[in-house]
Amino acid sequence: MRGKAGVLSLALLVFGVSGYAQTQSTTTPKGASSQTAQEQGRSAGGDMGSGSGDIGKGAGKGAGNLAKGTGKGAADLATLHPVDAAGAVGKGGVSAGKDVGVGAAKGTGKIVKGTGKLLKKPF
Repeated sequence: MRGKAGVLSLALLVFGVSGYAQTQSTTTPKGASSQTAQEQGRSAGGDMGSGSGDIGKGAGKGAGNLAKGTGKGAADLATLHPVDAAGAVGKGGVSAGKDVGVGAAKGTGKIVKGTGKLLKKPF
């Protein structure tokens, strides 16, 4: 239970910081050369928001694979195929772990990149 509360508070912090970062103005002074949106890339808040989205996508995809493996395992167990059932549940669990890990890694990388951009700006 303690770990879930920590993860939830971290997620709330990330979403709060990304929301704050997205509301900042990114206008250029009149004398500065203006770049097109394609050359500028994503803002710090955009990186952080995209990272949060990647974490959510990985968790969702992992939950879907886990449910698919569990459902197939239940069907195999109902048809008296216990070895196939165990294999299906195990495969779903491994696939879910992979998807959650990849989503968390990609998302965390983008959040760190966005945080670095945000801290690089002078206060």
